[in-house]
Amino acid sequence: MQFQVSDLCCTRAGVPVLENVSFSLSSGQVIALRGPNGIGKTTLLRTLAGLQPAQAGTSNLAIDQIAYGAHADGLKATLTVVENLQFWAAIYGTTDISTALSTFDLENLTARQAQNLSAGQKRRLGLARLLVTGRPVWILDEPTVSLDAASVALFANAVRTHCDNGGCALIASHIDLGLKAEVLDLTPYRARPRTQATDLSGFDDDQDGAFL
Repeated sequence: MQFQVSDLCCTRAGVPVLENVSFSLSSGQVIALRGPNGIGKTTLLRTLAGLQPAQAGTSNLAIDQIAYGAHADGLKATLTVVENLQFWAAIYGTTDISTALSTFDLENLTARQAQNLSAGQKRRLGLARLLVTGRPVWILDEPTVSLDAASVALFANAVRTHCDNGGCALIASHIDLGLKAEVLDLTPYRARPRTQATDLSGFDDDQDGAFL
């Protein structure tokens, strides 16, 4: 399994921020997305996940192959940990949530409502949703926000297992996750500033700068 992205141009509010982005993502591979704040990491990930259109370029990543994790945890506050995972499993047509619970150390929190979890616990539950999607491609935007070192290790192990089982991951993160990963630096793909040409169609050189 190999996914190919070619000459992708991504925009923010209609303005190009990245252009000619090209890379491949294969089974078992992790790509770490790098670049300064504001360069367009989130914009690229949202484009690949199908949440906004690309201005140009191609990607053979099918939407039904992708599990996208953004800054929000995506939890229903009044549902318990188990109910949240069962809800998402039903959405994706899967049934097993036991692996998700054990992988992210949630087994002692199964009956607790999401609104009563700590920030780190909510994040672990949000990440556990990845394991019930059954999808091979994980596209993740700063997945370790609110996690302590032990929970970051749980996440890293989840990614390793996913890749060992034939999956792959594209991850934007400011910290070292301890994963064997290829680095994709977006700096060379920063879009060039667009300049607006002055429209002189109504300008008369013979009238000292007056517009007709």
